[in-house]
Amino acid sequence: MAKAAAHHRKANKLRQHLRADKAGSHPGTMQYVGPRRPEETLATLIEFGPEENDFIETRFTSLEEGKTFERTHQTFWLNLHGLANLELLKYVGKRFNLHPLTMEDILHTEQRPKVEVYPGYLFIVARLASVDADGVLCSEQVSIVLGHGFVLTFQEKPTGTFTGIRDSLKNAQSQVRKLGADYLVYSLLDKLVDRYFSVLESIGDRIESVDDQIAAGPVPDHLTDIQELRRGMLGIKRGLWPLREVVNVLQRDDADFFHEETQLYLRDVYDHTVQLIESTEALRELVGNLQDSYLSLQSHRMNLQMRMLTVITTVFMPLTLIAGIYGMNFEFMPELHWRGGYFAALGLMAAITVGLIAFFRRKQWF
Repeated sequence: MAKAAAHHRKANKLRQHLRADKAGSHPGTMQYVGPRRPEETLATLIEFGPEENDFIETRFTSLEEGKTFERTHQTFWLNLHGLANLELLKYVGKRFNLHPLTMEDILHTEQRPKVEVYPGYLFIVARLASVDADGVLCSEQVSIVLGHGFVLTFQEKPTGTFTGIRDSLKNAQSQVRKLGADYLVYSLLDKLVDRYFSVLESIGDRIESVDDQIAAGPVPDHLTDIQELRRGMLGIKRGLWPLREVVNVLQRDDADFFHEETQLYLRDVYDHTVQLIESTEALRELVGNLQDSYLSLQSHRMNLQMRMLTVITTVFMPLTLIAGIYGMNFEFMPELHWRGGYFAALGLMAAITVGLIAFFRRKQWF
């Protein structure tokens, strides 16, 4: 976990630096702001329709390739991985008439989940949660633009989250091919929400592991693990609570962007977010219990140690008294010149020691 903590401090330092660069700029300024360096931009375009052959997938690696695109099918989905190529992002924004504030929010990757209505399109911000190899919760922003007949998605990096949706688009019998762009957005949100289930499961396993380790014997590293878990649960809360409101707004849309049939599916996503929030609250309580257990066991261990030290001190106190009395070396001490005085003093010390130990054993002090 020390490696994970160092990574977290490095990310915080980079985040503060990027925020400082952003401060003071005009609204609508296109500048990346986030906890990590932006990756190179890769654009994937999928055109689809309800017919068997209505599917074309194209990848763009340069701005010049994107400029030659001409729409040939009823609906298309443009997905962009990485936010480093500002020229390509500017061209996409200009081509689809995206508001400068929308482009600013896309590049500012620490937005809370939200939904905003602009002329001609709907802008949605959500957060994709995952757990890395060190068990640390990671979160990235996914921006979604829903227009009439098109969907744009902007991701910080490729994660493979939407691979299943791409595979579904290849099947002419799939719901997403039949219901169009709004159902595609529902599918994207459903995948984002479902990722939280696996994340919470991973965190639950981590909580059980830390609990078992604490029960075996608490050490200071366990407190670091607990703090990491608390930070992770806070990150999930920041992603889920606003997302519930986003889905609630979408399912109540006045059929401007979502058809009635798709809104029924959005109700299911809303139910999942509520279930996730309840699970998150339960896990947060477990994390709090972990800290209580750690402190209780540490206090119990300290009490046992103090009890043992008290026993040892109590045993040696009368021995020290006897040794001190016979070590004063006064000339007229009664037993000073007694031939058997030395052995008698040692025997008295031994008897007192045995007696005290037996007494403490009987009281179950150790």
